[in-house]
Amino acid sequence: MDFTETIREQFNIMVMDTVAMLPKFAVALLIVLLTWIVAKIVVRIAGKAAVKADLRENLQQLTALVTRLLVWTVGLLTAATVAVPGLTPAGLFAGLGFGAVAIGFAFKDIFENFLAGVLIMLRDKMEIGDVVQTGGILGKVERTTLRETHIRQFSGELTIVPNSMIFTNPVEIITDEPVRRDQIIVGVSYDTDLDRAAEVIRAAVEGIDLVDMDKGVDVFAENFGSSSVDFLVRWWSDSGSQPLPEAKDFVVRAIKKALDDAGIEIPFPYLTHTFKEAVPLKQADAQG
Repeated sequence: MDFTETIREQFNIMVMDTVAMLPKFAVALLIVLLTWIVAKIVVRIAGKAAVKADLRENLQQLTALVTRLLVWTVGLLTAATVAVPGLTPAGLFAGLGFGAVAIGFAFKDIFENFLAGVLIMLRDKMEIGDVVQTGGILGKVERTTLRETHIRQFSGELTIVPNSMIFTNPVEIITDEPVRRDQIIVGVSYDTDLDRAAEVIRAAVEGIDLVDMDKGVDVFAENFGSSSVDFLVRWWSDSGSQPLPEAKDFVVRAIKKALDDAGIEIPFPYLTHTFKEAVPLKQADAQG
């Protein structure tokens, strides 16, 4: 058997088949180019329709992504059937078979984040600009994609969180309502007139501009501490006016100044005094 001649014949057949398929490949490439153009036009139209329908920003992004995905799916399937005439969409999906399962396992995390991103965009909570706290991350939502959510922390860092983490874990949406309630514990010495202390604390908090006076200020004597009577102080403020640490700072400073001006002591914890005043064991033995 002349192997050289057999190889030459097979090579010639491959070249002839490739040349014969070049027009089909050219048409397929043209279809891909047209798909790119059509996708841009259709996505722009869908975006304008979403804006006119006054959809949330998340839904506008989801509409654009789904529209682009549908157009490209139809375009690529059409190009594939033109390039390979014997190929049909049904045959293509059927031919994936085990390969699709293997790809699904290999890209499990990507698909999970994709589905979580779609569900996050569909629900009417956690919009762009909301202040959220999840998994120890506190910040403002800057962007939501099908795979991840961008959260800008108040310290300036940008944290990219996988959508699956946000979807499967509790998320505290701080700016879901226009006002939020915050609280602190304030301790006063046991020899203090509690009614007077409560009035001083209430007046201090009510004098802060960011406090919502329509909701009022709560001051409750809550607990007998080791060296103080503890007051629970609660107030309402604008959700978007200040980040949480800065908003509480105004209240703490105002209460401290008001109690100092009124001559009301905020004692150190009893145990701290005990440890500070304790005599070291060796010194006690020497004195004994």
